[in-house]
Amino acid sequence: MPKTKFQNVVFTAIMAFCMVYGMIVYNISLNLGGVSPTCFLAAFHEIPIMVPIAFVLEISIVGKLARRIVFSVLRPTDRPQFITYAMSLVICAIMCPIMSLIATILFKDSKTFSTFIQTWAMNFPMALLYQMFYCGPFVRLIYRTLFRAEKAAEADAVSKEESKALSRISALLIKSALTGRPVSRGARAGRFCLF
Repeated sequence: MPKTKFQNVVFTAIMAFCMVYGMIVYNISLNLGGVSPTCFLAAFHEIPIMVPIAFVLEISIVGKLARRIVFSVLRPTDRPQFITYAMSLVICAIMCPIMSLIATILFKDSKTFSTFIQTWAMNFPMALLYQMFYCGPFVRLIYRTLFRAEKAAEADAVSKEESKALSRISALLIKSALTGRPVSRGARAGRFCLF
């Protein structure tokens, strides 16, 4: 999961694109009465409108609200998978009605409350299943692939720091053995000094 602001922006942009594209294809298929190759191409007409809306909503409001809701139930020390799944469920539960309302206003012929409720009711099961089983795992795979080099560099830096510390400890122990003077308590605590 994202650890920095930049990683969060990248992750959210990829997730917004994949979720919006999938849901647009689904809604076009419902309107046409079935899935056809034209559904996949026609979805790109709504992408420039809906992806930025989803991205801004997620970054500014929904992500923060979902985090509050999830961590009111779970603790940050709980298993990361549970936190990831809970975040996905809560974000879907918040984003689906908002995006259904926006789609009803922008794209539906009938802009009534009942049309919004029907759109929301048709979209929610699909959004939830698509997020949990397909889009979410796919986007996390893309994210891990993009930031694998950065994670490896962090691990390498930690490894180098650990090897430097081990070298200092080894040198201290050798010096202590050669001089016959014991290692002080401060050295054992990491301050590396002799009596």
